[in-house]
Amino acid sequence: MNDKTLARDELIGLNVKIKDCKDPSWNGKSGIIIDETKNTFLLEIENKRKKIAKNIASFEFKYKGKNITINGSKIGFRPEDRIKKVR
Repeated sequence: MNDKTLARDELIGLNVKIKDCKDPSWNGKSGIIIDETKNTFLLEIENKRKKIAKNIASFEFKYKGKNITINGSKIGFRPEDRIKKVR
């Protein structure tokens, strides 16, 4: 299980934690991905919806019992294209 396997899978519904972000107010926040676009994730954090740009942060996902960290710039594709384009 590696970051490429995760990046090719469905991310909506996964728990995610922001590990490192250019905006320090996001660091350490965690929630559930409820929607995804090419450039953003829509997260539910403490019963509030927050949108974060993918390219400004690294994300730690809980995926099949493991914690996997991915730089957001590596998954900056439309969800339906990510399967083909992640290398």
